[in-house]
Amino acid sequence: MPYVPRLRLLVPLAVLLLTAAAPRAAAGGGWSVAPSASEPEGRPYVYAEGAPGAVLQDSVSLVNPGKRAVTVRLRGADATTDGDDGARDRAVAGTGAWIAFAGTERGRRTAVPTTSVRVPARTRADVPFSVRVPAGAVPGDRTGVIVASGGGRSAAVRVRVGVTGPALSALTVEHVAVRADGIHYELVNRGTTVLAPRLAVRADGVFGTVLDRAPRGLSVELPPGRRIALDEPWTGRPVLDAVDVRLTVTAAGGARSTATASARFVPWGPVTAGALAAAVTLAALAAVRRRRRRTTDGTASVPEPMGAVT
Repeated sequence: MPYVPRLRLLVPLAVLLLTAAAPRAAAGGGWSVAPSASEPEGRPYVYAEGAPGAVLQDSVSLVNPGKRAVTVRLRGADATTDGDDGARDRAVAGTGAWIAFAGTERGRRTAVPTTSVRVPARTRADVPFSVRVPAGAVPGDRTGVIVASGGGRSAAVRVRVGVTGPALSALTVEHVAVRADGIHYELVNRGTTVLAPRLAVRADGVFGTVLDRAPRGLSVELPPGRRIALDEPWTGRPVLDAVDVRLTVTAAGGARSTATASARFVPWGPVTAGALAAAVTLAALAAVRRRRRRTTDGTASVPEPMGAVT
């Protein structure tokens, strides 16, 4: 039987008096959901930590202060919005699938992705759940949510999972392209830690350097496995030049990556106008030559007058 780390003291699934209710996230009035808490101040979110392959246990509390019983459906989901504490809680896709609830399938007790709980009036129900970390999970922080729905409303509890393992800082800059609105590129976190990347930009033309920006921090945080597309503005670009652009990205822990792209700047407006003027001039010269040729040919064909007959 696999070892199951126990992170919090679990209260068995039960109905308790409302006076013991934990701090909660209300779903627009009526019932609410929050992490189960043994401390009076409660917890703002669920935190679980374990190695790849571990099964982590915790619970959430459903509180129904109303006069009628309510049925609430619980399910795990990926977190895709910023947390209410200002921290960026972007989850690697699939984290929600790590969350499961106790259930029955084909007559056997098992873990199921969703569950429905009937909460009587003026009571609280603590619902246990598990977080199964995949065996091949990359170490680092993940975030999912438990979504509760019922009575035409919904609310969510954040579930942060720390996958333990060796820390590795690695990232790559890819798909660099110079476009009309600036320099487009993508960053990929190839390591196991959350990265705060820094960017340096340099562009060299035929006659020297045309752009040189020192390293600066980007206003993004990159979780492990995350890819993000970004744009670097570039005003005052050369009018006529052939340029090689180099982007260098660094982050704490020794992460570093460089990528290049080439661009050609040509003032197509003046070039097109000049080409059109040249074409008109050539056409005019050709017409003059044709007229001269016709005139010459006509003069040569006039017969000479015959002499007088004696």
